[in-house]
Amino acid sequence: MIGHRGGPSKVGWPIFAVLFLLPFLIPATHGLVENEDPMWARVLMGVLIFGYSACYVVFPIVFGKERAVKLTFGAVMLALGLLSTLLTDASPYILLYATATLAFLFPAGWAAILDTLALGAVAIVLVADGRLDQSGGDLISVASITLAMFFMANLIRAVRRLEVANKEIATLAVANERQRVARDLHDLLGHSLTTITVKAGLARRVLESSGDVGRAVEEIREVEGLTRSALSDVRLTVSEYREVSLAAELAGARAALRAAEIEADLPYAVDNVLPQLQSTFGYVLREAITNVLRHSGATRVRVRLGRDWLEIDDDGTGAEAAPGNGLRGLTERVAAAGGTLRSGPRPGGGWAVRAEVPEPEPAAVPAARTEPAGGLA
Repeated sequence: MIGHRGGPSKVGWPIFAVLFLLPFLIPATHGLVENEDPMWARVLMGVLIFGYSACYVVFPIVFGKERAVKLTFGAVMLALGLLSTLLTDASPYILLYATATLAFLFPAGWAAILDTLALGAVAIVLVADGRLDQSGGDLISVASITLAMFFMANLIRAVRRLEVANKEIATLAVANERQRVARDLHDLLGHSLTTITVKAGLARRVLESSGDVGRAVEEIREVEGLTRSALSDVRLTVSEYREVSLAAELAGARAALRAAEIEADLPYAVDNVLPQLQSTFGYVLREAITNVLRHSGATRVRVRLGRDWLEIDDDGTGAEAAPGNGLRGLTERVAAAGGTLRSGPRPGGGWAVRAEVPEPEPAAVPAARTEPAGGLA
């Protein structure tokens, strides 16, 4: 009878609880009617029995309350259960309603303490009253069922925590995927659209200045190729199948810088770069060149590659004075590969971006064990 918030159902539980209480309430009520004790004593016992039963029925009301309210409710219910058990000489089974309720109502530590104290009090009274031989078996059964309820309650809590954790994991997975797509599209479209803009502007200037239709048409053809390539890259990025090639990014950077009439000092090969770093360095190169085209006003760009590092510098006024989404995304990419990304103004003027991913230390190889000469007979 679990509600939608993880606690007992406030509608279904009372019906279940009343049905579960009938084996206790029917004989108890019959005993009160047939009892020859004074009326005040029977009224007092009725208050204890029905008050105890009412606590069992309504305990879902306090399930989500603060700890002080639950402790007060638990103490009252436990006291009523103990008095009902001890004053009526009834079976210790009556106490099971309280011990099971406490197992579900409180955290494991509190439930263990309160249930142990209750069962211990009943055991002491049974010993003092000489009824341990008669009711000891019932007390053991109550303790066993209480222990089972205790473990069941903790299992339910563990399952609920697991459900919450799974929901959080799902939420984080969606957020990470959105972040990945946003970062990839930023890197992709930022560079592609910047290059398309530069080439389209070059074609316009060629037509306006010299009327060289052939060269303008060639630039427009390259723009068309770039748009087709960008569309394909967008589709692959969304489906997470796109991979970046450092060699291809170098070729694209050379064409984009030439179109922007920026002198480019670029390497012609990437063989000296570790294979596992070429994709990461390709993203760094793409974003750095995009920032040069957009923001720097540079006339010269230089790219240098090493086994585990990449450096891009220019003579402009600053490619990106404040870290934006591009550099932030690159920092995350390089950090995921175990490296660092630094960007800032150069001492002699201009802007520099350096990505470095140190190679992991080689595993220590244990020295070969040698036998002393003559060691083998």
